[in-house]
Parts: sequence; structure tokens; C-alpha cells
Amino acid sequence: MEGREISKAVITRLPRYYRYLGELMESGVERISSNELSAQMKVTASQIRQDLNNFGGFGQQGYGYNVKYLYEEIGKILGIDRKHSMIIIGAGNLGQAIANYANFEKRGFVIKGMFDINPRLIGLVVRGIEIRSVDELEEFIEANHIQMAALTIPKARAYEIADRLVAAGVNAIWNFAHVDLNVPDDVVVENVHLSESLMRLSYRVSRLQDEKKRKELKKAK
Repeated sequence: MEGREISKAVITRLPRYYRYLGELMESGVERISSNELSAQMKVTASQIRQDLNNFGGFGQQGYGYNVKYLYEEIGKILGIDRKHSMIIIGAGNLGQAIANYANFEKRGFVIKGMFDINPRLIGLVVRGIEIRSVDELEEFIEANHIQMAALTIPKARAYEIADRLVAAGVNAIWNFAHVDLNVPDDVVVENVHLSESLMRLSYRVSRLQDEKKRKELKKAK
């Protein structure tokens, strides 16, 4: 697998496999075939096999997949078998919601600090994490070996803060700001545009509603 480029579509599906396999483990399922996993995930069995073959397979013909083993191996592929030190820039509603989501820690994402420019927020504690001034950003990153940052700030300051994060050695940014950041090639950015996601949902429901109307009109004729 070394040096092999894996498609974005495959990478996008891996967290879904991980989640479903985790639910199967909780239900006491020890092994599962690609056909059975297909029925649950609404992904073809052939697609599942192709996806997993990118990483060496993991299944045995006539046996299927060992659920616990596959769950652990996908966790390693996703890098959540290790700890990632993380900070949140922007301690408003979204930033605090992320800090309060305990499930991140189960996935290896340890939130070390929160930062904001609002003096009314600085000094408050969210789930044991003190909100600090952004003036302390670089010093904190260096002292705590921070690898990742979640950016939940208005787009007006996103470029400046992103540049400071990169200069301080952060190599991954989870970007909730409504901008496309320009960062060096060795810095990873995962953009989360909530409004775009909502518009995609709007498109899909609009198409369903239009189709329903067409069927109703056809019946009425």
C-alpha cells in the first residue's frame, strides 16, 4: 500500500465502515460477510471488497470479516489508534459544542486548549478547558506540542489565524470558517462548510418534492 494513492471516495467511506463495525461489536457480532455488511451500509458488496482491497483485503473467502480485527485495522488506517493533540480557535457556540463532544477523545482527539478574542469568554472553563486569549496561541502550541486546530471563527480573521497556526507548527486544520485557506502542501485542511451541506440537503429534498408532484399530476390526468 505504501506510495499508493487512495481515492477520496474510499477515504470518505472508511469512517462509515468504522462506525458500523463498532455498532456490530457492541451487538456481539463476531464476523460478517461483505453481503451482510452491504445490506446494512447500502454500499454494494463488490464496492466494500474493492475498498478494503486497497489496504490488503482483511477477509477470507467462505468466512467473511472478523469484525473486531477489521474495526481495529480501519482504526489504524484512519490514524485513530494514536493520540492527536488539538486546540479550538473560536470559543463561541460551535467551538464550545466541539469541546463538549466527549466522543472525540474516544477517537484519539485530545482537546488541549481553546482560544478567543472576546474578553468576556477568556477565563471561562468549558469541560475542564480554560478559554485563553489568542495572544497566547504560539506559546501554547509550542509548549503542548499541538498538531491540529479547529477553526470556528468568522472568515474575516481566518486567514490571519491560519497563517499563525502554520508558522507555529500546526500541520492539520479542521476549518469551519467559510473560506478556502491557502496553506503549504505539508499542512492538511479539512473544510466543513455547514451552509453548503444544508444547501445539498435542500437540493435533494427539492428534487424529491418535485418528483412527488409530477407523480401526483400524472395520476390526476
